[in-house]
Amino acid sequence: MTDISDIETAAQRIAGHVVRTPTVPSPGLSALLGVPVTAKLELLQRTGSFKARGATAKLLSLSEAERAAGVVAVSGGNHGIALAVMAAALDVKATVVMPRTAPARSVALAEDAGASVRLTDGMDSAFRLVHRLRDEGLTLVHPFDDPVVIAGQGTVGLELAEDAGELTDVVVSVGGGGLIAGVAAALRARRPGVRVWGVETEGAEAMSGALKAGGPVPVPLSSLVTTLSAPSVSQLTYDLVSALVEEVLVVPDRDAVQGCLDLAEHAKVWTEPAAGCLLPAARQVAERTGDGARIGLVVCGGNTTPRELTSWAGRFGLL
Repeated sequence: MTDISDIETAAQRIAGHVVRTPTVPSPGLSALLGVPVTAKLELLQRTGSFKARGATAKLLSLSEAERAAGVVAVSGGNHGIALAVMAAALDVKATVVMPRTAPARSVALAEDAGASVRLTDGMDSAFRLVHRLRDEGLTLVHPFDDPVVIAGQGTVGLELAEDAGELTDVVVSVGGGGLIAGVAAALRARRPGVRVWGVETEGAEAMSGALKAGGPVPVPLSSLVTTLSAPSVSQLTYDLVSALVEEVLVVPDRDAVQGCLDLAEHAKVWTEPAAGCLLPAARQVAERTGDGARIGLVVCGGNTTPRELTSWAGRFGLL
């Protein structure tokens, strides 16, 4: 499994290509949640999310033959943007497969970066197409089922361990599990006393479903949070999460959207629902752990538009 040496290697590899994002105490979120809160602002990363780390780590690990073949990825949004932008920066041709439910802005950003974007009817069909393209000769850059990608995402945890003050708990969003797997591996090595909690949205429950089943299983997808909507986790991410993560909490889409509004108001940051879901989960963690909790939040991305967020908030009666 991915360990701290893999993550340290990834950190050295991607240095100079990605941003060391700020890790800051948040007075506003601390007042809102009633416990000290520190935020790791990955929404300030290149391409607007943590995904640039894993994509860059993988691209820089490829052989000349793999680079020449071109790369392909499947994505609900952020991984596709990251691969498109970072591949262009490294002069590698990229193809990105997305479901039609992916945010229009994400599709446009990937196309603007020069990637060939293929749209399918859903995430299941997107994964099928990307596997076919891999079999036809393109080099797959999987969003989470790859130890090099997991190690790249783990550099978020490495920086958090180095830059944060005292923490008792860290909350991380979960899609396919690459981010939380890497972060948990880094924190177990550098801050072994810190508990790591995952959070999913209802209708995007690949990891919590796997933990209940004892291994990866396909799950039905209905959440509006497409960036968390993996049809299943991988054995790699499942093994790390089941060994290192306290629990994966599940919150409604409505609460994730409210979390975006609360992050904007109280933390002064613009996030997507994949990060907004952190706040309702952090409230649960604070209630469970009680006095003395000091919570870290990995604010994973900010790739949503005012129109999208306003539409979701209106749907749930939050405006």
